[in-house]
Amino acid sequence: MAISFLSTDKAPSAIGPYSQAAQVGPFLYASGQIPLRADGTLVEGDITAQTEQVLANIKAVLAEAGGSLNNIVKTTVFIKDMNDFAPMNEIYGKHFGDHKPARSTVEVARLPRDVKVEIEFVAYLAEK
Repeated sequence: MAISFLSTDKAPSAIGPYSQAAQVGPFLYASGQIPLRADGTLVEGDITAQTEQVLANIKAVLAEAGGSLNNIVKTTVFIKDMNDFAPMNEIYGKHFGDHKPARSTVEVARLPRDVKVEIEFVAYLAEK
């Protein structure tokens, strides 16, 4: 089975030796998205502003692959401070609505660029 690597200019470029996402068959495995705009500038501010940008990036990566949030089957949320869980969860829930993929949320000591949140995902897409 072939692996294809995905890249879109509608989300920030990878800041290291990795791709935005890799597709293997119908599965899309996405690298963690942090609150960078597509031009690479950092979204400052609270957890809600940063979570909004992360989810915008996730939507852009999914759109490039022909999918949407409804294709996500699993997310992992890395959060700098578990005290920010409730506001992050509110924004997350607003975007996902009734679609409720499996999720893990982990508090971490530090994230790239000292951001407050990073989210990675696995999505199921139809065979191309």
